[in-house]
Amino acid sequence: MTAKKWTICFVGTVLIIAALFGVFNVLTDPFGVFGDPIFDWYSYNETNNPRVAKTAWLKEHFDDFDSYLVGCSSTSSFCVEDFNELYDAKFYNAFTYGADMLDVEQTVRWLIANDEVKHIVLNVYIDYGKGYDTEPDAYTESMHADVDGSSKILFYLKYLFANPQYGLAKIRALKEDTILQQAFDVFDVETGCYDKSKRDIENIGDMDAYLETYPVFQYYYPTEPSALEYIDDCMRSLANIRQMCDEAGTELTVVSAPIYWEYLNTFSREEVEYFFTSMANVTDYYDFSYSSVSFEPRYFYDNTHFRNCVGEMAADYIAGGSENYLPDDFGEYVTSENVRDRLDLYWDARAAEADDITADVPVLLYHHLANDGETVNDMTVTASKFEEDIRTLSEAGYNAVNFEQLQNFVEYGNELPEKPIVITFDDGYLSNYEIAYPILEKYGMCATIFAIGYSFGCDTYKDTDTPIIAHFNAEKAREMVESGVIDVQSHSFGMHESSSLEEDEARECIAPLTGETERDFYDAVQEDFAKSKELLEPITGKEVNVLAYPHGTFDDLTQVAVVAAGAEITLGTVEKSNVLVKGLSQCLLGMHRFSVLESTTEEQLMNKVISARN
Repeated sequence: MTAKKWTICFVGTVLIIAALFGVFNVLTDPFGVFGDPIFDWYSYNETNNPRVAKTAWLKEHFDDFDSYLVGCSSTSSFCVEDFNELYDAKFYNAFTYGADMLDVEQTVRWLIANDEVKHIVLNVYIDYGKGYDTEPDAYTESMHADVDGSSKILFYLKYLFANPQYGLAKIRALKEDTILQQAFDVFDVETGCYDKSKRDIENIGDMDAYLETYPVFQYYYPTEPSALEYIDDCMRSLANIRQMCDEAGTELTVVSAPIYWEYLNTFSREEVEYFFTSMANVTDYYDFSYSSVSFEPRYFYDNTHFRNCVGEMAADYIAGGSENYLPDDFGEYVTSENVRDRLDLYWDARAAEADDITADVPVLLYHHLANDGETVNDMTVTASKFEEDIRTLSEAGYNAVNFEQLQNFVEYGNELPEKPIVITFDDGYLSNYEIAYPILEKYGMCATIFAIGYSFGCDTYKDTDTPIIAHFNAEKAREMVESGVIDVQSHSFGMHESSSLEEDEARECIAPLTGETERDFYDAVQEDFAKSKELLEPITGKEVNVLAYPHGTFDDLTQVAVVAAGAEITLGTVEKSNVLVKGLSQCLLGMHRFSVLESTTEEQLMNKVISARN
């Protein structure tokens, strides 16, 4: 072969390989640069590089929004729904992780240039002082050429001929994808926020459980002091954003997000004060950075990311307050006139006492009750035993509360009575009406009964003549609820079947059947809870928003499904204490219960409830 032919073959081979690389990268499009023609999987693309993928997505969806949240990743906990209501707007959360203030300035400029922007909510986080005009990785942390004004040709060529490993990783991830959030798809595409559906179902009210789940707060030892070397650059960009919004007629709201106290202490006092004083000299802002919230790790995911419930507090403060729980020292509107006084409070702030924001609440679990002299198994409690339990609790000073009171404590900060306790019954037996109801009324106690939908008012198993223990009907349920003594909630509609009475595989608890797909199970759970609501709410006249899992069986997918279906409180059967935290609604999910049996002595009963408070 001649040198000329060899050269032609070599060049041709290189061009073919390059063309294949390009076609592969366009089709897989792991960064969303080319419209993701095959997968349309922007949650994945945004996880790879939110700067690029969010820009590409917004270019096709500007008509859906008129306002934007902008900032680094801590901005993700400011929920668009809260700000839509606050400003009567249509917000998109345009945050990007690792953003510096130049990224933010360029993003705001691009948004204003391409959309009629009604409102910008800008989070100026203290981390902006640590770096400016950085791009640690050319693929995963670069800006879109439309935003930073760089060469579009070079931008598209870069992603056209990117390492095909990015595309191969996307194909592998597609095979591993599930309904729940995973490390490779952490965004809610429609809102721009992180998808925290899985993270926010964890029951982490108890501090020990929390530290086990989030050990960063247990072993918080920053390796070296942080320096805020770029404060002046940051404030120059902030001034530019202020000017851009003024010229465009865009309303600008500047906030400073909550900071975990130990992280703030990694900076020098002088630099912190210079940062916030400089910001106040550029623009007024809402300061949430330091308060009693900063000292409570359960309000945070890590040292720089706070929970959505804290973002909701911030929106409530900006709105002028609400009935939702809001700590007294949370938030202040800062100007150049009061910034000095505000900063003096930074170094005086203290953690709220645990007794002020938490409550220890034991929950008891009963099932069927029997009249004295009847044959019982250990799961059935006799009338005399039940009355002895209630009398013992009453004489010990315990006050029965319902789940609405627990929810009011968590969501609104309404105080609970001394030594609160919750009494529950599973299944909805007629004995709960005939025996438990009058005893509870006698002692001034209340309880919640979790009724199975398909057996409601029945004494035979569904679709058969097979006798079962009788269950109370609508008339009796209405009477108990109207008395204020009893609340009736869901124990599922049809997901507590009997394996011995079903011809096919029984769904004994809320768990997938053999061969059932994840999507089919998810839909079945939502449909089942909806049927419980449709059955019970017209009868009781009250919202059904509490679910006790049959046999206490549930997993993350189940929790996400029932929460999406409208459940706000869920219960298992783990014998453990419940610690409720004001403002942290997820502590009402997966609550624990102590089972009370006929064989449970009064001493054992009291040991259960006392241990729950210690």
